[in-house]
Amino acid sequence: MAWIHLFLAGVFEIGWPLGFKLSQTRGNAIAWIAFSLACMALSGVLLWSAQRHIPMGTAYAVWTGIGAAGAFVVGVALFKDPASFWRIASVLCVILGIVGLKLSN
Repeated sequence: MAWIHLFLAGVFEIGWPLGFKLSQTRGNAIAWIAFSLACMALSGVLLWSAQRHIPMGTAYAVWTGIGAAGAFVVGVALFKDPASFWRIASVLCVILGIVGLKLSN
């Protein structure tokens, strides 16, 4: 259950930069900022829950890795962020690190 909480925490970690970006590009900035704040809170609570059973360093690295890789994918898919070879290769390294941490636990 702790790994599920950690995965969900990472997904909500993607939500807050997405909400901030949408507050700049779509209408109703206050609603998108509120969305960001809700994602931050949910992400934090789920990370807190996961750390009961997963070592802190592992949980933090996986949490930020999911958030970083997910935000990269969302940025490329929704906002036409650059998707050069080296950017994609770098995100794949982050993902390999996440998988390595999960397998070593």
